[in-house]
Amino acid sequence: MSFDLIGVGAGPANLSLAALLVAEETIRLRLFEQRPSVSWHPGLLLPGAGLQVSHLKDLVTPVLPTSPHSFLAFLVQHKQFYRYLAAGYERPTRAEFDRYLRWVASRLPSIEYRSRVEAVDHDGSGFVVTTGGREHRAGSVVLGSGPVPHVPDFAQPLLSDTVFHASEYGYRRPHPHQRVAVVGGGQSSAEVFLDLLDHDHRDPVLITRRSNLLPLDDSPFTNELFTPHYAMTFHGLDDSARHRLLAEQVLASDGVSIELLREIYRRMYQLQYTSETSARPVVRPQQELTGLRHGRRGWSLALRHTRTGEMREETADVVVLATGYRHDLPRYLDPLRDRIRMEAGSPVVRRDFSLDWDGPEGSAIYLQNAARHSHGIADPNLSLLAWRSAVIANSVLGKELYDVTDGPSTVIWEEGKTRT
Repeated sequence: MSFDLIGVGAGPANLSLAALLVAEETIRLRLFEQRPSVSWHPGLLLPGAGLQVSHLKDLVTPVLPTSPHSFLAFLVQHKQFYRYLAAGYERPTRAEFDRYLRWVASRLPSIEYRSRVEAVDHDGSGFVVTTGGREHRAGSVVLGSGPVPHVPDFAQPLLSDTVFHASEYGYRRPHPHQRVAVVGGGQSSAEVFLDLLDHDHRDPVLITRRSNLLPLDDSPFTNELFTPHYAMTFHGLDDSARHRLLAEQVLASDGVSIELLREIYRRMYQLQYTSETSARPVVRPQQELTGLRHGRRGWSLALRHTRTGEMREETADVVVLATGYRHDLPRYLDPLRDRIRMEAGSPVVRRDFSLDWDGPEGSAIYLQNAARHSHGIADPNLSLLAWRSAVIANSVLGKELYDVTDGPSTVIWEEGKTRT
């Protein structure tokens, strides 16, 4: 079959794009999703886990507040709008946002489930997308398959039911009698650690390279980083400036919410002073995991102090690696990999989120949720999801379907040279 646009994956990014294009009858869109249904980080749908952004930063509202696919429309249709307001939520829970995504997906005709994309190629006149041995043609493609879990090289051969990435935690929940070591210092590691505390696990330990469990920087001026104005300014900077800024801004997107930090601290206080349990959880900052081996008492973790270099050992029955994600070009793009322009190991991404490659004009490869290096700290975040989809929609259609301009910034940012 032939389409104007084929999307790989039906996660939030491509759901947003499909929701913004659903009323545009001139475009034939198909999303291929390898899973049997839409689900957003299912292994981390833990009780009480919440988003770090407002419900207004949903799939559509920032660019189309009248859309029937908004989070508010979801609440109204399910007769829970007033209950949601009465509950006083500043941000949705992760579980409820997942319900919202599945609701939007059920209203979109463009998704084909159980269809794994095996290859994306170009034959000179258009893209050829292979799924399950079938070939589909497209004028352009949008890659929305998302990042993949990052696991340290030394831990790769050891992955099992007792050593796994945090994205699988919900499927592999340890038994309370097992001692669990959580490695990482961001929101996911904190959510897993709180879940262990809430289920009275035996002496869980959280290990992080950071100087402490550090809070998400959610202050007003930092939130200027999560605006279209800043994303376009950032895109115009040179590579060295962008790299430096991303390192400086890490806690704007990869810290732990204040609410979660407070819950963890209170739970640890209760276990220490008001609980009859003997569990004694531990937080170990400034410790970098450098090795992992199976010992006589479960797993032995080699830890190096980030300031002194001193080595120590920690033991655990289960190791949960909350070690983040990586954003490599997906393997299904291998047929075109040599035709994509790279700089400093990353693909060159234009302002409209299309890759710089040597294909014919009009054949665009758009990149969703993998342009942090080119568009800034907000790219993997939900904050600019709808805006990015609107930029891509305008580019695909060759017209301004949505106004993607932004008002003046409160902060005067350094201006870079103009990039295409």
